[in-house]
Amino acid sequence: MLNHEVRTHASAEDFPTRDHLAWKIAQVAVDPVEVPGDTTEMIINRIIDNAAVSAASVLRRPVTVARRQAQAHPRDHGAAVFGIDGTYSAEWAALANGTAVRELDFHDTFLAAEYSHPGDNIPPILAVAQQVGSSGRDLIRGIATGYEIQVDLVRGMCLHEHKIDHVAHLGPSVAAGLGTLLHLDEETIYQAIGQALHTTTATRQSRKGEISSWKAFAPAFAGKMAIEAVDRAMRGEGAPAPIWEGEDGVIAWLLAGKDHVYTVPLPAAGEEKRGILDTYTKEHSAEYQSQAPIDLARMMKPLVEEAGGTANIESIVLHTSHHTHYVIGSGANDPQKMDPHASRETLDHSIMYIFAVALEDGAWHHADSYSPERANRPETVDLWHRISTVEDPEWTRRYHSIDPDEKAFGARAVITMRDGSVIEEELAVADAHPLGARPFAREQYIGKFRTLAEGVVSTAEQDRFLEAVQKLPDLDDLRELNIVIENEILAKAPETGAGVL
Repeated sequence: MLNHEVRTHASAEDFPTRDHLAWKIAQVAVDPVEVPGDTTEMIINRIIDNAAVSAASVLRRPVTVARRQAQAHPRDHGAAVFGIDGTYSAEWAALANGTAVRELDFHDTFLAAEYSHPGDNIPPILAVAQQVGSSGRDLIRGIATGYEIQVDLVRGMCLHEHKIDHVAHLGPSVAAGLGTLLHLDEETIYQAIGQALHTTTATRQSRKGEISSWKAFAPAFAGKMAIEAVDRAMRGEGAPAPIWEGEDGVIAWLLAGKDHVYTVPLPAAGEEKRGILDTYTKEHSAEYQSQAPIDLARMMKPLVEEAGGTANIESIVLHTSHHTHYVIGSGANDPQKMDPHASRETLDHSIMYIFAVALEDGAWHHADSYSPERANRPETVDLWHRISTVEDPEWTRRYHSIDPDEKAFGARAVITMRDGSVIEEELAVADAHPLGARPFAREQYIGKFRTLAEGVVSTAEQDRFLEAVQKLPDLDDLRELNIVIENEILAKAPETGAGVL
């Protein structure tokens, strides 16, 4: 990897285009280096993973709304929309499929200086690949680039400390991935990256306070914007430049300011794109920092029962990282995180709620654990309100470690019982993490898909999809990666307004 220093440059400075970060990303996108076999296999895993969580979310209102918006934009030889027949304009298919993938907060993650869900790259890149008739090998190359650029931007540039949403890294990564997929030249990709970033910067209010369904739409919208940016760039249109480094650009006014220098790693020419291998998926439908605490709660449940059960708990303190404490913990100072009437999206970002339910149930379910009935149980509310978080500098250090054997997203739970006794355990990484107790491999991805597709996707359609996706390098028709759900199942989706599109 080559480390690139990125800072603001005055308009009067001599700053050649080839030194712009967007150009350097474009160079990575056009590099003809082959995709290694383990990257290819992980891409297949993540397509399966996205399909699994889409099956689980397909009947939810935000996903239904996005799907019906896409249905208003049919196109011959277009892209497929999860759950239904027909073909539609790629950008609208990307919006629908991206919302389905993101709705339950249940697919892959990468955490470093910034947060991300790099699986969000797959829906827009796949939609364009279907519309233009790309090969399976070209799709693999495009997705490999999308993951690589997102992971590298996440390593190098923190957005959240400036209250910019993490999808600001997604627009450029999708644009770069589409550039690879479509065999575009550096200039076109460079312009598309600039447009994609310019149109996808937004505040983190979508993940703060009363979190709404826009949390699911936000990355899908970024993917849609990236497709439109590539389309305009291919027609000869340009972008604000230099988009990151300009004196009125992103770094100067949205991030750390004109005097700050970021270091962004990117593959050297001829270096394989392996970024996807540093990412990890979820066993549980919850924000990633909740994964290890859920497993920790399950592990501690028998110890608590031996000590008299959850009713005898005086307090629980989770010692954890800065991010967990301030984003999903009590350090966020969001009263909504303690409200049993809060939205699912808000409960998903409350580690206090999640730990309480996981400790009581010894399990976690993507729907049942968030139901209003579950959230309003008096004993759960009582326990929930006795849980708090504190930042532990060691957990924060491990969160930011660049050593994969040391990097951790866990917590130490200190449970004080009413009799004064203390139960204390910690867990560094989730069971499903590559270094966890039960790392996910192809078998686990397929198992997750089968579990979430049960009762939604017919067994025959499950079998057909799994056969198609596992021969991706040789797949001729990428629409075979879509899943069609029977009409009687789709009829259970909620009614929505008509809209105007």
